[in-house]
Amino acid sequence: MATEEEYEGGPDHLEDTLADLDEELAEARAASLRASLEDYDLDEEDEQLLEVVQLGPDGIEYLPALPVVAIVGRPNVGKSALVNRILGRREAVVEDTPGVTRDRVTYKAEWLGRRFSLVDTGGWEPDARGIDASVAAQAEIAIDLCDVVLFVVDAMVGATHTDEHVVKLLRRSGKPVFLVANKIDDGRQEPEAAALWNLGLGEPHPVSAIHGRGVADLLDEVMKVLPTVSAVAKHEIGGPRRVAILGRPNVGKSSLLNKAAGEERVVVNDLAGTTRDPVDEIVELGGRLWTFVDTAGIRRRVHLQQGADFYASLRTSAALEKAEVAVVVLDVSQPISEQDVRIIDLVLESGRALVLAYNKWDLLDDDRRRYLEREIEQDLAHVAWAPRVNISARTGRHLEKLVPALELALDSWDTRIPTGKFNAFVAELVAEHPHPVRGGKQPRILFGTQVATRPPTFVLFTTGFLDPGYRRFIQRRLREIYGFEGSPIVLNMRVREKRQR
Repeated sequence: MATEEEYEGGPDHLEDTLADLDEELAEARAASLRASLEDYDLDEEDEQLLEVVQLGPDGIEYLPALPVVAIVGRPNVGKSALVNRILGRREAVVEDTPGVTRDRVTYKAEWLGRRFSLVDTGGWEPDARGIDASVAAQAEIAIDLCDVVLFVVDAMVGATHTDEHVVKLLRRSGKPVFLVANKIDDGRQEPEAAALWNLGLGEPHPVSAIHGRGVADLLDEVMKVLPTVSAVAKHEIGGPRRVAILGRPNVGKSSLLNKAAGEERVVVNDLAGTTRDPVDEIVELGGRLWTFVDTAGIRRRVHLQQGADFYASLRTSAALEKAEVAVVVLDVSQPISEQDVRIIDLVLESGRALVLAYNKWDLLDDDRRRYLEREIEQDLAHVAWAPRVNISARTGRHLEKLVPALELALDSWDTRIPTGKFNAFVAELVAEHPHPVRGGKQPRILFGTQVATRPPTFVLFTTGFLDPGYRRFIQRRLREIYGFEGSPIVLNMRVREKRQR
């Protein structure tokens, strides 16, 4: 009888052949499950989700990043009204009161058969005192995260000092900018728009967001310069990964940045809340470059904050939005507080990778250590998957352990599971642990796919609603098999019924 070594290629070749066969079987099963969805009622969004998934040369599926259009401008110039007009439905809240929109809100829009992301932003207060830096920071973030800018100006008021301030930022960005002269309700008012040539952004586009006049012509022009795939919705390869340092006031965030940078880069003081603005610093750690962002400490709920603390919290949230991984610094000399948990939840909501840094470890005695482990077990059980690093920012103790934790979290954040493997995983899981019967019915999982990374996002097409406990069970098993250490996992459902014959 022939031994394994006598076959051509030996045992290694046999293993590779079997692995290839398993992969082919998994892909064939996924294709069969995908075809079976044709028997179910799928809406337009379902079809788009399934169509845009493309198979790359490495056998991994990729979603093209939709191009991003940001609408910016002063308060009450009609940004949200323009958003609603472009969407063709009332999504954004519109009132005559300035400042109704506070957060940047993203909507999916379509024009001439092309889909894109539309970002509605809060207005810049023209009479804000002491927060010019926050105005500039918010403007830069909104502009950085888009491919095309629609700069909305109230043509009936004309260009103001705040408009001119924003124009400087727009020019430096190098992004395509469309100057939108809003509130031109009829042809007699168009000369008002001509006065905006003085801003130096080219031809003003007269529109009426409320009545829809001129909006179609504006979108036609935008489509001419809008890229097919966003240049900013994905991070540049090879650039320093962005790390946001978060935590309560006075837990040692600035000390951590200074020690990593090897210099007194930011002010450190025993007074809580010394840092107000996010501070970016390129740091070499573990033989590679990182962009560390020191942020203001988050004191309490944003809506209870006032003055500088309020704007500091907004800038901290914006810094987190631009980051890829968050290091949440916890002071081990004090009990884990509700604020600590809320900051961690803020990272989870943002979808960023997460590393927990337990600072002031050199001050820890045995009694406090026992209590700390109990607090971690009780209060942080929902992020048990996050890498943990015990450090001393003041002395630099174990700072080198931060790099492997960051790399592990980012690798998990970037992980993609091919559709064939994911459906094989789901089939095995359901066979071992079927979903409980509810009301005489047992929901089935028809098909699953990973639609995005950063964070890993999965969609399950099902015949019924999956219990939250069962969804958490699927997430736990995903972590057991594929790791995902340091990254949140998003699991969405699309419940679909069989077509009526």
